[in-house]
Amino acid sequence: MTQAFDRRAFIKAIAGASSASILTIPSAHAAKTKARVVVVGGGYGGATAAKYLRVMDPGIEVTLIERETLYTSCPLSNEVISGERDIKTLQVGYKGLLKRGVNVVHDEVVNIDPAKKIVATAGGKSFDYDALILSPGVDFNFGTVEGYNEQLAQTKLHHAWKAGPQTLLLKKQLEAMPDGGTFIIAVPKGPFRCPPGPYERAAQVAMYCKHHGKAKSKVLILDSNDSFSKKPLFEQAWKELYGYGQGGMIEWVAAANDGTLKRVDAEKMMCFTDFGEYKGDVINIIPPHHAGKVAKNLGLATFKNLWCEVKPENMESKSQKDIYVIGDACVGGELATNNGFPKSAHMAMSQAKVVVASLVAKFNGLPPPEPIYTNTCYSVVAHDWGFSVVHLYRVDNGQWVYIKNGSGISPVTLGTKEAPKPVPRMYRKLEAEYADGWLRNVMSDAFL
Repeated sequence: MTQAFDRRAFIKAIAGASSASILTIPSAHAAKTKARVVVVGGGYGGATAAKYLRVMDPGIEVTLIERETLYTSCPLSNEVISGERDIKTLQVGYKGLLKRGVNVVHDEVVNIDPAKKIVATAGGKSFDYDALILSPGVDFNFGTVEGYNEQLAQTKLHHAWKAGPQTLLLKKQLEAMPDGGTFIIAVPKGPFRCPPGPYERAAQVAMYCKHHGKAKSKVLILDSNDSFSKKPLFEQAWKELYGYGQGGMIEWVAAANDGTLKRVDAEKMMCFTDFGEYKGDVINIIPPHHAGKVAKNLGLATFKNLWCEVKPENMESKSQKDIYVIGDACVGGELATNNGFPKSAHMAMSQAKVVVASLVAKFNGLPPPEPIYTNTCYSVVAHDWGFSVVHLYRVDNGQWVYIKNGSGISPVTLGTKEAPKPVPRMYRKLEAEYADGWLRNVMSDAFL
């Protein structure tokens, strides 16, 4: 039976449950090492898991293995491309986790032996575990578009779908684009990381052009999908801010209207669909994704050989005991047929906390907790225009169930269907400001 949730009461309960005084196992029980947990991948999901294992039970020995020494947030990185944000505001190191007692190892995992429960690294180190948390993110399939490859992605046709150097390279390409030029964004078939991301990027590029002497330019979205996240909100903003559709600055071509990119000619800067061809001054191809290679090499990507299926109650892999997969790499339950969980930073953090709560209960002989999964996602389409969506999920009879009461999305209009009223511009401006506050909060929650 579906249980009704009151949004205010739910938020109050979550706030209370995140209190260290409630979550932390008393130190008297933490003097001896109870278990060893290895976390692979130091993004939002992995960092959150490592931190909260130590917060909830200092008796658990935690090792985080991450190749990079500096993490760059993908959320809000489109603002770097437009010049609205300095990339340094998206970057954080791992000193905060070290202070929490996490053993942070900057290395690359080369082998995992699930039978012996050992993780080996390129640096020649090995780590035993009682539980392994994988947060491997995504890797890309560059072979789906003829003429496109990883080298081109690094040198000329940047995807910038992992924030960092490519974000800055794409920014430089936009700055060099002439007035009247065309910026093409090719979107892969879902599911992919950050579902609203390509459409937010289109708006950020249009904003840059509008305010930097490139008002005659065009942003063309070639989409392998027929719809997308927050579509009415994006289309409303595009139309009002930049012009949308034929004659506007932003044009979206759906899959049904021949929007799927099939071939690219990097020398001539041409994109080809089944029946059309488009010339771009900047071509931003976002390749199709799959679970990161650590998970794929271990045989965990059992869903279409792309994504890792996990158990709803605790995110444990369906194919390997004592291995938990979180973040963009996973799908599960009936949601797997509907692109799975939103592949977002907030969802990865929520999944991490579910795993942590489950492991702490297990290692302390306590009953498993009832999980609730949460997701919040902001999109910023101008410096004073933003909107958001909130998703809540519970588990019922071994399946994820979307909680309608408590979930929601920014309104397109106010009033009634018969007499709609425009949303005051101040609401949009406030959501853009909330997006920055959300970013600072989640980065602190995960890494500090």
